[in-house]
Amino acid sequence: MADAADVTEVFAPSSDAFLADPYPAYAELRARGRVLHYGPSDQYLIPRHADVAALLRDRRLGRTYLHRFSHEEFGRVAPPAAHEPFHVLNDHGMLDLEAPAHTRIRRLVAKAFTPRTVERLRPYVEGLADDLVRGLVADGGGDLLARVAEPLPVAVIAELLGIPEGDRDPLRPWSADICGMYELNPGEAAAARAVRASVEFSAYLRELIAERRVRPGDDLLTDLIAAHEEGDRLSEQELVSTCVLLLNAGHEATVNATVNGWHALFRHPGQLAALRAEPERLLPTAVEELLRYDTPLQLFERWVLDDIEVGGTVIPRGSEVALLFGSANRDGAVFPAPDALDLSRPRDANPHISFSAGIHYCIGAPLARLELGASLRALLRRAPGLRLASEPPRKPGFVIRGLKGLHVTM
Repeated sequence: MADAADVTEVFAPSSDAFLADPYPAYAELRARGRVLHYGPSDQYLIPRHADVAALLRDRRLGRTYLHRFSHEEFGRVAPPAAHEPFHVLNDHGMLDLEAPAHTRIRRLVAKAFTPRTVERLRPYVEGLADDLVRGLVADGGGDLLARVAEPLPVAVIAELLGIPEGDRDPLRPWSADICGMYELNPGEAAAARAVRASVEFSAYLRELIAERRVRPGDDLLTDLIAAHEEGDRLSEQELVSTCVLLLNAGHEATVNATVNGWHALFRHPGQLAALRAEPERLLPTAVEELLRYDTPLQLFERWVLDDIEVGGTVIPRGSEVALLFGSANRDGAVFPAPDALDLSRPRDANPHISFSAGIHYCIGAPLARLELGASLRALLRRAPGLRLASEPPRKPGFVIRGLKGLHVTM
């Protein structure tokens, strides 16, 4: 295992150069070993695909440890009391729960969030994508992020949940502020924004839940309220946390996958030309390849609940591992020519982990694929001459990888 000083020379998530293109650094990390300790965040970096995939399924690790240990027993300090609204919201969602609580909530949510529910949205998703692209084309271009990538998934998840159109403007800012807490070592300013957003978003959803209890609608929120098994139902806090998770996870990844994907296409004109020539043949594999090539979620953290050994290195209980999704998705041991964008890469030869794996595999993956395919298809059809107007600025965050904007012209 490389020492911390060596690793910080390579893994530099606050560096502009690293954020612009972390993939050469990942290649160096994979060459150095299977486990590398990173001192600034006191985490064990896991860069190789086989190890990341295995640890995502290893029940000796968890998104939380509180189902087995107190903070003191685990050698950790409880979060500040001022952060409590964020942690109450976050800690009751599926993403940060382990069995048996995770199993119970996911089973109840799955009763409402079914493949049939997603498929029922297809006409709405495809129609909205087409409308957004037509508007962009009519204006001769603009910011693809603000005009298409962002409004599409926000509107879709809001439509799915049954959030009225007039209430949707705060959703994206609330989500962005909450997701700021998922970056490495977020500061107090980020925490304050996340707490405020958690309080405001929760209060709004409690009012909407109360309304749906009285006047049920034809929407996922009504279905979640009604979902039950052997007398068990989601509590109000679980309903609130589930709705926030579905919104955050349901659009953050799709927004960033869309702009990351188009940025990659513009930098690979041969692949873009092939996609334009045969869109229906290449679209299914193109969606998967774009998710792999520039991964929207670069890192996923897990707590070590019992000692584990990876590649001869013992990682003790109480430690935290950082599973590097972006690195795993470029691992040459799994992907031939991993740094090449190949839109014809067969799905069965593209085992990317952009949607995670194991019990925390993204429940919204089918919806994300539908949205990505719909926006790609609409842009290919209505904007055949779409091109980059200027090099886009990148967001400062590392964990959630995206762009501040993507200005295009026709």
